[in-house]
Amino acid sequence: MPEAISIYDDRLKPLLRPDASLQKVVSGAVWSEGPVYFHEDDSVVWSDAHGNRLLRWSPREGMSVLRDPSDYQSGNYRDHEGRLVSCSSGLRAIVRREHGGEWQVLVDRYRGKRLNSPNDLVVKSDGTIWFTDPPYGLTQPNQGYGGEQEQPGCFVYRFDPVTGAIDAVVTDMLRPNGLAFSPDERILYVSDSSAFNMPQGYHHISAYDVVGDRDLDNGRVFAVIEPGEPDGLRTDEHGNIFTTSKDSVQVYAPDGTRLGKILVPETCANLTFGGKKRDRLWIAAGTSLYAIDLNTRGVQ
Repeated sequence: MPEAISIYDDRLKPLLRPDASLQKVVSGAVWSEGPVYFHEDDSVVWSDAHGNRLLRWSPREGMSVLRDPSDYQSGNYRDHEGRLVSCSSGLRAIVRREHGGEWQVLVDRYRGKRLNSPNDLVVKSDGTIWFTDPPYGLTQPNQGYGGEQEQPGCFVYRFDPVTGAIDAVVTDMLRPNGLAFSPDERILYVSDSSAFNMPQGYHHISAYDVVGDRDLDNGRVFAVIEPGEPDGLRTDEHGNIFTTSKDSVQVYAPDGTRLGKILVPETCANLTFGGKKRDRLWIAAGTSLYAIDLNTRGVQ
């Protein structure tokens, strides 16, 4: 197995390619975040979250700047029409890039008050957008434009872009950050990164049962992540959870067992599956974008 892989459970071995190696694809960001893959042109778009830019890489064209300034975009995803949907910590909103290239604010308020600073999001199979809303764009000078927090807490929201309805579906976390559904969408995993700047904070992933396609129940701690805090996470076709941490991408089985680590030389912030077969893991870490080919496929 590659030296960059630490195996703690034999269930990790079938997910790996014996000849695979971690590749640094490109550097040049201040802080890489939120990668999303576009199969149409084999490109990756990701956020330079602290550099206030949106970046793009393709094997033919290399790295380019897609948007500058980006209003401190962070997490990114694709909707069912292939449009880029993003968290804008600066605008305190969920925004979408339309087919013509213009950017539209989809939602920026809950119960008449401004959101904190949306951080990460996923698009469910029914088209709804689920996103986290910690305060980092208000409290961290390199993640937003600042401002006063208007919401009573940091929640996870479900937003329907068709009806405009927005509901707080998780209200019991300190700093919800990354999130991902299980392959059957019966479980939502959400990382809590509150230990980042709160002495009594957490560094774990919680799991919630999805009830009736729109509500969550039975919140519980799925796994405690160390070193550092969990940030972005994704699931593969077998239900395994791939989460970022300070030193690696950590892999967990659906039963909560840590299977191993893909060691990365920079602090990992977010990740996504891509490639023509969805078997290439793209990792946004530090100033760079990394990739490794796996023997499993992502579900998004």
